[in-house]
Amino acid sequence: MKLKIIGLFSFILLVQWSCSSTKNTSTSNTKMQHSDQEILDLSKQKWQWMADKRVDTLADLFHEKSMFVHMGGSWGKERELEVIKSGNIWYKKADVYSASVNFIGNTAILLNEIDLVAVVGGNEVVNPFMVTEVYVKENGQWQMGSLTFSRLTRSVKNNHQK
Repeated sequence: MKLKIIGLFSFILLVQWSCSSTKNTSTSNTKMQHSDQEILDLSKQKWQWMADKRVDTLADLFHEKSMFVHMGGSWGKERELEVIKSGNIWYKKADVYSASVNFIGNTAILLNEIDLVAVVGGNEVVNPFMVTEVYVKENGQWQMGSLTFSRLTRSVKNNHQK
């Protein structure tokens, strides 16, 4: 009887170990298919394109169904491109203090803690934000699905000169 119990216990441990090994391999394979650095670099480029008001380049980056959430409202791709082109919001500079990337399948979720220097309605403002960027990989190409600004309660970290 003891031998059967020990055998059953050993079998259960072996099955659990086997399942956890498969899970870890799957996670490793997903990580290998996607690069944190690739997304971090794309985000950095995006901040520069926004500062330079490169709406044609941004139009390729923004997914057709993308959504943008700001302190003043939320809207889709066409309105965001118009806001950038018209200068209603000029993203002058984003000082990024920390960034992290998580992958779920072909979706990358990037969190940036930033101070954003922007011109809004003709006035230069600096705000601390946690920015959530969601990228989706379709046909081998990363496109932005969402950009959300969440204002932080902390003070601005750098003394930004106007």
